Amino acid sequence: MMRPRVTVAYAQTLDGCVAAADGSSRWISGPQSLVRTHQLRAAHDAILVGIGTVLCDDPLLTVRLCAGPNPIRVVLDSQLRLPVTAQLVATAPHTPTWVIHAPTAPMAAQTALQAAGVRCWQVPVQSHGSIDMAAALAVLAGAGVQTLMVEGGQRVLTAIMRARLVDRVALTIAPKWVGSGTSALGDIGVTTMAQALSLRNCRFSTCGDDMWLEGECADER
Repeated sequence: MMRPRVTVAYAQTLDGCVAAADGSSRWISGPQSLVRTHQLRAAHDAILVGIGTVLCDDPLLTVRLCAGPNPIRVVLDSQLRLPVTAQLVATAPHTPTWVIHAPTAPMAAQTALQAAGVRCWQVPVQSHGSIDMAAALAVLAGAGVQTLMVEGGQRVLTAIMRARLVDRVALTIAPKWVGSGTSALGDIGVTTMAQALSLRNCRFSTCGDDMWLEGECADER
């Protein structure tokens, strides 16, 4: 099955969290890392986040801190909970905004989003009810997306890592601890160290006070 080349890019604390206990995630990384993240956005055809991230942060997902084109903004939203008042919807007439949803999503929500300029794509779900990630990426590839940046949140990161559909990782590690926050990943199907996902050709650098780790996945399908 064809799919885009996938880069997973997110920021975490030293103790592996992507949000504090209250759900807040702004800002884990420093301003220099945010610039680099925007440069990554500009280098990809599309950017993917889950509906949880949108409901929590109401992001724009555009390129603002550097020169470059805006990526197509894609939301994984099985039941079309994306509010028509969200910034993504408000700016959809000017910046392409797509939503990938399940067959069971309400038709009224789909009609409202389409009227606002959002493009809706229906894909199958897996046996446990979550959107089939391989099918979602195949839809994007069929629509011309060759490179995809996945920014989160936890459920999307977990699903795409569990499906082994990642080619590259760009991880920002901020010098902070939050303790009982939200872990970056949930169950990715690894029960023994021999099954662990790994990176190769790793490159480490600093960006302000943050550390950047970039590498290629050795376990992609």
